[in-house]
Amino acid sequence: MSTITTQEQLRELYRTPSKLVQAKKTAVIDATTREIVEASPFFLLATADADGRCDVSPRGGPPGQLIVLDEHRVAFPDLSGNNLIDSLSNIVDNPQAGLLVLTPGTDETLRIDGRATISVDPELLDRWADQLRTPKCAVIIEVEHTFLHCAKAFRRGRVWDPSSWAAGAALPDHVNTLISAIGLDATADEIRAGLEQGYAADLEADKPELA
Repeated sequence: MSTITTQEQLRELYRTPSKLVQAKKTAVIDATTREIVEASPFFLLATADADGRCDVSPRGGPPGQLIVLDEHRVAFPDLSGNNLIDSLSNIVDNPQAGLLVLTPGTDETLRIDGRATISVDPELLDRWADQLRTPKCAVIIEVEHTFLHCAKAFRRGRVWDPSSWAAGAALPDHVNTLISAIGLDATADEIRAGLEQGYAADLEADKPELA
């Protein structure tokens, strides 16, 4: 009795969205949306495997890493990561993907949902030559829906409010999760030093190749 199992039960819990909200989803990237997309240095990529198990991956880079190819397609390079390639593997098996595009300091976000493909087209990979090394591949999203997501979540979480960051600073170093999960025979300081060394090397490798 306490579990929602039908769309009708679910809809009873929520008011009908306004006409404005219902109309805001579109499949077209207009000039304003393009400006927001290409100014963003960070977005989240959501994918799912063939069985529907979901994964969310952070993607950061200089503004312009996420580019608009035309009014129905966006693309981004695959940069240095942990080489698990979870997102790419998911796209091969299940091409549906979603992006949550962020701009630091801005509470509204841009959502893009659509069908993803992985491309090794040299002309596409060269699009980032002025900012980044040539990637091994790029992901193209054929837009099915794009729309503005409201600011309430970011305002509730005080995401861009520096006074709220103190709580995070007091937390244990995230490397402790590695130590506890894997049982590493090393201290948090040693693991942190190794991570920082790897971060620096990978970020250096992401820089444009010298002529």
